[in-house]
Amino acid sequence: MSAPPAAVPAHIAIVMDGNGRWATRRFLPRLAGHRQGVESLRRCARACVDRGVAVLTVFAFSSENWNRPVDEVSGLLDLTGRALAREVPHLLKDGVRVHFVGNKGALSEKVRQSLSAAESATAHNTRLIMNVCFNYGGRWDIAQAAATLAARGEPITEASLHTTMGLAHVPDPDLVIRTGGEMRISNFLLWQAAYSELYFSDRLWPDFDEAALDEAIAAFNQRERRFGRTSAQVVGANAQAGVLGA
Repeated sequence: MSAPPAAVPAHIAIVMDGNGRWATRRFLPRLAGHRQGVESLRRCARACVDRGVAVLTVFAFSSENWNRPVDEVSGLLDLTGRALAREVPHLLKDGVRVHFVGNKGALSEKVRQSLSAAESATAHNTRLIMNVCFNYGGRWDIAQAAATLAARGEPITEASLHTTMGLAHVPDPDLVIRTGGEMRISNFLLWQAAYSELYFSDRLWPDFDEAALDEAIAAFNQRERRFGRTSAQVVGANAQAGVLGA
């Protein structure tokens, strides 16, 4: 009897950490690491398309990143605009729809226009939804959802908060990956990752390739996702599903 096929997470989220350290180890400016990180993101998005992942969410610029050196922040913002213009043809070719999540009000008009243009250009793509969390923080996401509901005079419940979050248009992530060797989520998807499987990679983001992605997916397939149930219940439910699907 052959083994069942490995499951592919429907939604993968990634904290793309290690760009600056990658550059520093090569005696390059930190911004060079961020440029290389864009190449890694393109490669990862294409790999997700090839493997049948439906949603990819990446942490590109956190609300705390404003505390970095001014020249690095300005370089990152400038890189974003130029990278988006350059990446749109690749996104169209690969069937990727890009969606930006975060506090856009704090961004310049030029950056906001770049984000909007990329969203519009890729709006009809269907092979992969790629959410780019830009000027985003998990606490901000929860707070803005609560403030929106309060302004509408609507009850603040778990269900209403969920539908007002920045990622309400996609299911919660099955797998959250963090590269760079750090073992924390750093204010990323605090609400949405409540039942996500966490995977930490020592590879710096520019070095995270297709093989590393496959390693993360393989590790995901070794996990037992119980969602509050016992192991026996999970096994029973899986067995019942197998009978019904036979």
